[in-house]
Amino acid sequence: MFRFCHAPLAALLIAGASPALAQQQPPKFVAKVPADIQTPNAVQTRIGELKFSDGLPSDETVRKVYDNIDFSRGVEAFLSGVPAASVHAACNGLKSIGVNPNEAVSISEDLLDARSLFLTANSTTVYVFFCIDLKDGPVVVQVPPGVLGPVDDAYFRYVTDVGLIGPDNGKGGKYLFVGPNQEGQLPDQGYFVTRTPTFTNLIFYRAFVKDGDIAGAVKSVKAHARVYPLATAENPPETIFVNSSGKQFNTIHSNDFEFYEEINEVIQAEPGDAFDPEIVGLFASIGIKKGKPFAPDARMKAILTDAIAVGNATARAMVFAPRDERAKFYPDRQWNNGFIGNSYQFLNDGERMLDPRTMFHYMATGITPAMAAAKPGTGSAYAFAVRDAAGTFLDGGKTYKITLPAPIPAGQFWSFTAYDNQTRSMLETDQKLAGIDSNNPDIKKNEDGSVTVWFAPNAPAGHESNWVQTVPGKGWSSILRLYAPLEPWFDKSWKPGDFKLVN
Repeated sequence: MFRFCHAPLAALLIAGASPALAQQQPPKFVAKVPADIQTPNAVQTRIGELKFSDGLPSDETVRKVYDNIDFSRGVEAFLSGVPAASVHAACNGLKSIGVNPNEAVSISEDLLDARSLFLTANSTTVYVFFCIDLKDGPVVVQVPPGVLGPVDDAYFRYVTDVGLIGPDNGKGGKYLFVGPNQEGQLPDQGYFVTRTPTFTNLIFYRAFVKDGDIAGAVKSVKAHARVYPLATAENPPETIFVNSSGKQFNTIHSNDFEFYEEINEVIQAEPGDAFDPEIVGLFASIGIKKGKPFAPDARMKAILTDAIAVGNATARAMVFAPRDERAKFYPDRQWNNGFIGNSYQFLNDGERMLDPRTMFHYMATGITPAMAAAKPGTGSAYAFAVRDAAGTFLDGGKTYKITLPAPIPAGQFWSFTAYDNQTRSMLETDQKLAGIDSNNPDIKKNEDGSVTVWFAPNAPAGHESNWVQTVPGKGWSSILRLYAPLEPWFDKSWKPGDFKLVN
């Protein structure tokens, strides 16, 4: 009876003492936990306050961080996806004027002008552009003699060169392009066999104009250029030639939500392992995944719409206001280098140069090791400017002059081309060439042999032959090209002047 009466009381006393005992007696196995591996209960960040309960995120914090990572990956998908979207847009643009893969070739028979939207093309040479699709098997591309240009895959990665620095060494010849996982019987002779990791490939080359004979350059291309599937090699169909000169069409990728749709089309069209797994994973993280529809819900579409706006703004900052010190050609000039690092793979001591890759492909078309391996007297050199001597953005309503000191280090010729800052394509004016080049016999030289070129809405009196037209209300930029640049360009003992504001 005694034990029975006191048992409940004993249990009550023990239960009441347990919390106090737990607080007073630490666990037997205790770690020294550094403060820097713990998560505070509240953290102030750029996306607002993040709240936790002993390390567990609140529902509101979970929402915020997922919105943030979707936004961040959307921005990066734009910056890293520009090369793929650019090739896709180029091939689609060519299709729009009848240049279908494996069937047709475009040729600028009367040179290019501002009516055709191409990233930083120029009006001084005959361009040949076309795409091939290897999904149904290898494709034969016959190249004319004396041309120069690269072949790039669906992510604008270098595949090969054709022409002067390609395997044909400028003699012309037949290239056989073989796509991924195509292991069938191939011809053992007669072709420069070239394998590529993607089905879609962009081919473009310049047909050089000698002594002003544009028609002669066009004739040579039409006499030798061909494209057709290997399966039809015994009786190939006639190659279709489309004159791209003067045609209004677009080869530039979108800068709004449509960009993601373009990337999705690329992913669906190519093998699953065609691209770097990190890039494929990035696209997949925002819903672009091979074999699945890209169908973001209202929340995700709103986030990606914001992300593309920020991504586009970021690319424009990289191009027009670069923070990379390597972008400057000269410490005392406003001329920039659009090909930072001189690596066609954008590699530098084990680093993938992400910003320079975006910067280049946002502005330019094509990539080849030859761009990084130029030697005096060969190839071409490029310098880009969007600011005047005072560091102010160039204004289409104002008058500027720029002087190239003598002797200008160009073994062949030099040129200026004016570009629209919105499209990065040739500036729309009443001048067909949107620029000027030294092949023009009417260009006037200064007494010391230097050349001063004027950029203005109207031709300054007495300088009509040295004038490039600009447009009031439009910003613009310019690329200086030196063809067959000489040693003073490489050792920087020669410097172009800056754009000087006149009025």
